[in-house]
Amino acid sequence: MQRKKVWVTIIAMTLVLSLLGCNNTKSEQGANGSEGGGKQLRQLMQFDRFEPNGDPVALYLKEKTGYSVKYEMLPAENADEKLNLLMANKEPYDVMKLGSAQYYQLVSSGALEPLDDLIEKYGTNMKQVISPDSWNGARYEGKIYAIPETGSGATSSNALVVRQDWLDELGLKMPTNLDELVTVLRAFKEKKNVIPLTGGKVPVHSDIASVFGLTTPWLERDGKIIHSVEAPEMKEYLTFMNTLYKEGLIDSEWGINTADKSIEKMASGKAAMYSPGWWIAPNLENALAKNFPDAKLAIVPVLKDKSGKARVGSPGNTINYYIAIPKFSKNKEEAMKWLDMKFDKDIFKGISIGEEGVHHKFENGAYTPIMPKFADERTNASAFLTGVDEKNYPTYWQARLKKNPFVESYFNTFQKNAEGLIETDPLGSAPPLPEISKNVQKLNKYEEDTFINFISGTEPLDNYDQFLAEWRAQGGADMVKAANDWYANR
Repeated sequence: MQRKKVWVTIIAMTLVLSLLGCNNTKSEQGANGSEGGGKQLRQLMQFDRFEPNGDPVALYLKEKTGYSVKYEMLPAENADEKLNLLMANKEPYDVMKLGSAQYYQLVSSGALEPLDDLIEKYGTNMKQVISPDSWNGARYEGKIYAIPETGSGATSSNALVVRQDWLDELGLKMPTNLDELVTVLRAFKEKKNVIPLTGGKVPVHSDIASVFGLTTPWLERDGKIIHSVEAPEMKEYLTFMNTLYKEGLIDSEWGINTADKSIEKMASGKAAMYSPGWWIAPNLENALAKNFPDAKLAIVPVLKDKSGKARVGSPGNTINYYIAIPKFSKNKEEAMKWLDMKFDKDIFKGISIGEEGVHHKFENGAYTPIMPKFADERTNASAFLTGVDEKNYPTYWQARLKKNPFVESYFNTFQKNAEGLIETDPLGSAPPLPEISKNVQKLNKYEEDTFINFISGTEPLDNYDQFLAEWRAQGGADMVKAANDWYANR
């Protein structure tokens, strides 16, 4: 299987690299297969579970911009291989919405058009609403090859959730630090005979690791960048988790659990604590209420360290997608004009939250969706974004959260608890760095497998230095050097 995967990758890369040397009559056609193109464009999107052509947002954009756009999606499975084949075949797309790794692969193979001149000539709106840091994150060898699409800003994504009704039943206080957490976990094990803390697969549990100062994958220490595996506190964290495991205070299936399995254990009354993302709140709350109508969940405040300091990690306002124009597009100028029109303040607002009085209302300084119109016509809006108004989008995005009361409640509580405590990843605004792009996936898997073994005791923590040496030899040292080279010259 591994050999087959390697050959597929080699073939796909060869096809991509041959792109510039190929002749293909399709490149002589305009967008959507028509000669000349005019105001017709063709966009490749990421996979999503809806039909984009005919979606209310697509129709809104056609009306407001005057451009007729044919939308197509990458498949859910083997998306990268499909993208490579499309590029090798010079499919005449005019706009492509790419993930970070996809962007790096295409830009490094010379498949994308440099956009500096087009942005200077036609990008009036986008230049006003995208920050310099975000533009720098889309540079490759000094040139901009994509419009950076950031998200909703630096926020708190996860927090521990506990069975409040069991805390009350046992007369326990809400934990505020690791000692109190252990006390609560032991009580759940001894008196309720349940899994005290479920979760797993991801070995660095953010709610607990942050108490040790491990908030993000990359850390700034004394002006230098280190990876979190190099921090001395990582071994302290793993030692603590191993102690919990040996006492039976965390799920014995930590190494194989999925998110769905963890939610199932909470919902079936087999587990007492879990750390969901705020977007999972409806699944968790509804499943629990179905089985135990009187059960009550509560969100645990951010745990403090021995000095009383609390921290919450966030990747920051990172780039989620890169909006690129392929080098073989015959409609580059029209594509850039269309992309810039989408940053017009009224059109961008119309994409994000629709029309006031129809899709949303504005009261007491906040936007609120009008249901079900908002859900019917703006549910898929984010898929149509090709960059965001970085000042206004966080406000619009929070209005979108109000579609579900559990999502809104969890998100707001997570952010309130994290207020003033957020620490962002120092590499959050970095562009794709070759040494990191080619090594990070492999090393993350090595870290995950080894850390699970450390936590379960399958491998002794005395071997940590050996793990670290191997991590550095397999590309970790190159990643750290690349990170510091960028950080020193950012």
